Amino acid sequence: MRPGLRAAAGGGEPGPRPASGASRTADIVLLGLSITSSWGNGHATTYRGLVRELVRRGHRVTFLERDVPWYADNRDLPRPPWGRTELYRNVEELKDRFTRLVRAADLVVVGSYVPQGAAVGAWVLEQAGGTTAFYDIDTPVTLARLARGDCDYLTPELVPRYGLYLSFTGGPTLRHVERALGARAARALYCSVDPELYRPEPREALWDLGYLGTYGEDRQPVLDRLLLEPARRWREGRFAVAGAQYPRELRWPPNVARMEHLAPPQHASYYGAQRFALNATRADMVRAGFSPSVRLFEAGACGTPVISDAWEGLEEFFQPGREILIARGADEVLRLLRELPEEERRRLGQAARARVLGEHTAAHRARALEGYLAEASGGGG
Repeated sequence: MRPGLRAAAGGGEPGPRPASGASRTADIVLLGLSITSSWGNGHATTYRGLVRELVRRGHRVTFLERDVPWYADNRDLPRPPWGRTELYRNVEELKDRFTRLVRAADLVVVGSYVPQGAAVGAWVLEQAGGTTAFYDIDTPVTLARLARGDCDYLTPELVPRYGLYLSFTGGPTLRHVERALGARAARALYCSVDPELYRPEPREALWDLGYLGTYGEDRQPVLDRLLLEPARRWREGRFAVAGAQYPRELRWPPNVARMEHLAPPQHASYYGAQRFALNATRADMVRAGFSPSVRLFEAGACGTPVISDAWEGLEEFFQPGREILIARGADEVLRLLRELPEEERRRLGQAARARVLGEHTAAHRARALEGYLAEASGGGG
């Protein structure tokens, strides 16, 4: 897709008037890692849901995405049907084409992992006439990289200049970002789920336990402990792992089905074929706590009960034992897979779905962002 291609619908024109209770209509610019491709990243699904709900609530939204080869070759939504999507080849082109847009916007958001994000952020902060925000979809990773001095999408000097620091991680990390890095207002804007895309699709159970996620070196030990080891020990069991970038030399037990990248429209069917879904958390996220994975909300919205590793703050999102199951090792996983009554398994899935629809959809996050924008604007953000 060539740079500058507009979305098939909307084209940046005003959408419907804000829904009842919505804030005033705003012009919003999002500069994120990707909205057109979910290959190898969890950012796209978050942005897609957020942009759609903001447009539904009457806001004018433009998403600016760096046109890079690995996403260009794997675009599962090349023409997002909400708002306006524009691609740019480099920072110079970004400045040439979109300075006026950034100056006129009520809110400009720069996301984590944007290529040359520090340079992009510095430009936004110099040009923006409204509220600015950094949206950290990888907060614990970002903080670790800032401490090491190897973060190319944010610098310590930029943090206090943003009006808002929006974070996938909540809890004590927010206060740390304010105290240690000088953020003006650190606020949680967690990942979410699109209930129109993620909903129950009952089908024959193909797997006892499945996992969906891109390979992560620090997450692989959790996957090994909670899925691969149970598979090795229970040869009659059926397991599945779907996701990109796993090393070719990695050896999988014979009862583990292996799939490469699954596009979001395939996720509900995948979850529907699992008796249980596994949530495996990256080490940085475990240390920080209060860092829910989008897979928790996706599986929950599909009514598939989740077995998760343990981390601080999990109970803020799901009630252990009633809406989610916690396992610390292969023995606990195998006991749940082999001994939990079917009626209890179904009840867990239903309870998780109710919790997700009540608190963790993209619509909830859009309303939260409106509130943060009103707060920052009122305070001169």
